Amino acid sequence: MTSAIQSFYKNKTILITGGSGFLGKVTIEKLLRSTEVKRIYVLIRTKKGQEPQERIAGWKDEPFFSVLLESKPDIMKKLVPIAGDIATQDMGISLSDRELLIKEVQVVFNGAATTRFTERLHVALDTNTRPTRTLLQLAREMSRLEAFIHVSTAYCNCISFHIEERFYPEHLNCNADQALGLREVLGDKLTNEAASVLMGKFPNTYTFTKALSEQILEHESGDLPVAIFRPGIVVSTYKEPIEGWVASPVGCTMLLFAVAMGAVRTAMVDIYSNANIVPVDYCVNLMLAIGWHTAEEAAVRKKNAIAAPPPPIYNHVPSESNKLLWGEYRDNSEALGDDFPLEEMKWFPFLHCTANPWVFRLLAFFYHYLPAFFADLVLQFRGQKAHIVKLYQKIHTQMEVMTWFCINNWSFTTHNVDQLWSIMSPADRNVFEFDMASVNWKDLFYKSMGGMRAYVAKEGNTPGIYKAGSHS
Repeated sequence: MTSAIQSFYKNKTILITGGSGFLGKVTIEKLLRSTEVKRIYVLIRTKKGQEPQERIAGWKDEPFFSVLLESKPDIMKKLVPIAGDIATQDMGISLSDRELLIKEVQVVFNGAATTRFTERLHVALDTNTRPTRTLLQLAREMSRLEAFIHVSTAYCNCISFHIEERFYPEHLNCNADQALGLREVLGDKLTNEAASVLMGKFPNTYTFTKALSEQILEHESGDLPVAIFRPGIVVSTYKEPIEGWVASPVGCTMLLFAVAMGAVRTAMVDIYSNANIVPVDYCVNLMLAIGWHTAEEAAVRKKNAIAAPPPPIYNHVPSESNKLLWGEYRDNSEALGDDFPLEEMKWFPFLHCTANPWVFRLLAFFYHYLPAFFADLVLQFRGQKAHIVKLYQKIHTQMEVMTWFCINNWSFTTHNVDQLWSIMSPADRNVFEFDMASVNWKDLFYKSMGGMRAYVAKEGNTPGIYKAGSHS
């Protein structure tokens, strides 16, 4: 049986924003390895003196692309950089590149964003909100456009603790027009000073500006074939192309790494709350399936002259039949400590979790600050600079921004995701697997711990981490 999704992407021209990020790279690799796309335009900026072409050329040396390049050595020629910067007006795209995109692009994956919870509001608006409108305006001019998929987050409406696959305009103190207008009038400094008023109950600038982006899509997508993808907390690869691969220690991986190093021994976590983690390869598979389904639905509407409904939303979190609690996340990770010990480990790994702020402060004093104080005394005695206490102050600052998501409990409806899985053929389910009910959590933890050791700590060959192919 042939794959309808693979057939859809054959000879397609794709535009990806955020292609150099974690989700973006996995999307690009999957498209190149599992489909016969014609070309992928990657919006990418100059960074650290490297031009866009140089940055993309350097990907061939990364372990993540090794499986792809073994089977298709020249495949990276299909990647074409589009120089630009989403944080600038018109995303910094030249007139000639703009005309090229308008003429050729058939599918857009909009994944560019700043995921820093503590980002200043003016930067978050410039990076997460305004570019959504700019790209939507560009998409409206694309004569061949078949699907526009926007990457949001399952937590962009985290004010509610049960989140359905719908828009939540009632959460916004101001709409996108007002927020972006004030940002232009007030400038950087005053915009940041007004953040708490503009954000209302949102816990950080990330969730607020992503919610504004959804509001733009709700009101301005018109008859464009738009869909919104809301992944939970994205973690390492589960099955492909390399098991356990992760780009950098952020979010859950950062906490896991700090615990494995013996640096973090207590955290504000409610062990009875849902850990809404999703492996990045499952996210990409679902995103590509959404692209196919969005185009199919749009074609039917066009044929029958049916008006486009509001963009459908897809919540991607663990299945109701296969939930994971934070306590299980901790216990499974701790159980693998002996299998994947880090060479630079400072203390035997363990994590004492509490949802009580006063208990956390007491534990942090004994587990973190007291040992840090004595470590600094030893350093000073040796004539070295004391820095351990300051290091823990920084660690605690980072942990504070994650606390909201670790002590509260959310549930989600996933009707659209479940329905999409139900209509996929066996061939599509095999190549583009994203069913969270099928995840073996212990297996995922084993691969994630090994990947953390191999790709974050970079400590040699790790048993149990191997290339994809045996699973798909």
